[in-house]
Amino acid sequence: QDQVAESGGGSVQSGGSLRLSCTTSRYISPDYAMGWFRQAPGKEREGVAIIDSFGDTTYADFVKDRFTISRGSAKNTWYLQMNNLKAEDTAMYYCAVAISRPTHVLNRYSYNYWGQGTQVTVSS
Repeated sequence: QDQVAESGGGSVQSGGSLRLSCTTSRYISPDYAMGWFRQAPGKEREGVAIIDSFGDTTYADFVKDRFTISRGSAKNTWYLQMNNLKAEDTAMYYCAVAISRPTHVLNRYSYNYWGQGTQVTVSS
């Protein structure tokens, strides 16, 4: 059983919306960060949005005002609401957990546990 698991990917037309969900069965420390990353073919994995134990959020510039990260009522669940999707948002999306909030929250090397990824495809 995956200890971090995403769901909610799919195919949508440009301008559409999708909501990704992530859950983890791992212990969540008091000082954590949870986030979403993405990787398009031939490109490096990049940070998309992060939420920490204080509820503070950080977004990559390319998704500001379009994507929203949030936590569920249970702190082991978090979401990424993606609106006004563009073709360039097409990628495999991964959720990740950092057991200690990193200084550079969008740095993928700071995260300890990863899901298997869910594909998001946006057609123009």
